[in-house]
Amino acid sequence: MKKSWQDDLGARAIQRVRLRLIPFLAVLYFIAYLDRVNVGFAALQMNAALGFSSSVFGKGAGIFFIGYFLFEVPSNLILARVGARIWIARIAILWGFVSISMMFIKGAASFYVMRFLLGAAEAGFFPGIVLYFTYWFPARERARAVAQFSTASMAAGIIGGPLSGVLLSLRGVAGIDGWQWLFLVEGLPAIALGVVAFFYLADGPATARWLPDDEKAWLLDAIERERASSPRSNAAALRTGLLDPTVWRLAGGLFLIVTSGYGFSFFLPQIVKSLSGASDLAVGMWTAVPFTVAAIGMITVAAHSDRTGERRWHVAACAAVAAIGLAFSSIAPTPTTTFMSLAFAAIGLYSYTPPFWSLPTAFLRGDGAAAGIGLINAVGNLGGFTGPYLMGFIRDASGNFFVGLRVLATAAVLSSVLILTIREKRVPVPKTVPVPLP
Repeated sequence: MKKSWQDDLGARAIQRVRLRLIPFLAVLYFIAYLDRVNVGFAALQMNAALGFSSSVFGKGAGIFFIGYFLFEVPSNLILARVGARIWIARIAILWGFVSISMMFIKGAASFYVMRFLLGAAEAGFFPGIVLYFTYWFPARERARAVAQFSTASMAAGIIGGPLSGVLLSLRGVAGIDGWQWLFLVEGLPAIALGVVAFFYLADGPATARWLPDDEKAWLLDAIERERASSPRSNAAALRTGLLDPTVWRLAGGLFLIVTSGYGFSFFLPQIVKSLSGASDLAVGMWTAVPFTVAAIGMITVAAHSDRTGERRWHVAACAAVAAIGLAFSSIAPTPTTTFMSLAFAAIGLYSYTPPFWSLPTAFLRGDGAAAGIGLINAVGNLGGFTGPYLMGFIRDASGNFFVGLRVLATAAVLSSVLILTIREKRVPVPKTVPVPLP
């Protein structure tokens, strides 16, 4: 079929937006995710230096998500009011200062307080970006956009692991311990990027001076037609975002997979250390492997989900893959097969995200979207407290990580089952370049 000028115009608009926004936001998310999980690498030295047990570490690592939970929905509502440019900049600058301050912790109490404050500072960033994408991308393009943005979390594992290993090797330089160097160096970029965000981002297509008028008109018309054609007339209501049963099912599914995901990611360096007995630098290198594999899987799954227009089964299948990998890693006969199973689990854990976020953005609008997306992410990320806490507690009680991995596998199975109970409105797959919905 011959493409019309409208098809070409839409393709150009989407590509321009993609190139303008996603690389910068992905770099910002890379730093956010790195500052969130670098405590897992710091633990290789910090736990011994400060006398932390696995339970103390797991509780402190997870308490980040309590602060995240409490401030998530208010943060997203404020972003919808004041605009992404100001609010994303504020979030990045504040979390950068808090992340650097982690180098001054002296014991369990200060560890808990600083992790809570880091979660409160970062609250609203990821769901804010998901909401922000609804201003720029038609629904058929969102899973791919979220996937490209979310690969930054994979990059944080791929690059952040070796980088953290190098920073840990600075132990004693200028009288600062290696784990303190890690928090200092990895916190600084957030402050700088927050300042850049204030000047670089636009709140939406209408205020984007870098977008040609014809492409701007196409995008505004495409997004508005989608909103007008929503099958749920109350999708923009704040009440819908907070009380809709589908929103809460999605929140439950996310909670369960996040329990698995952060139990996995926060303890992965320690698991690899126990399997290999390698140096901190080598552990950093090895932990990059599961994230590299997961990044490939994430892009592949998101592209297939966008191409077929199907979301629910993609999400459920990813949770099942995570469960299989985690379960087998707990019974694998050799360290090599355990590590390979963990890499397989990472594919499911991280490929889950892009098609998942296409489910709520398919029916929520306006204040309903701001509240609903914030609520789903806030409740879901409570799993970020539950997973590390359980792993630390079980590790101290059992003496190994394998029982904890089975618990994480069970959570992933339950997530898969819960997602399958959601009724999805299937979006037709376009024959050509995406155009506005009729």
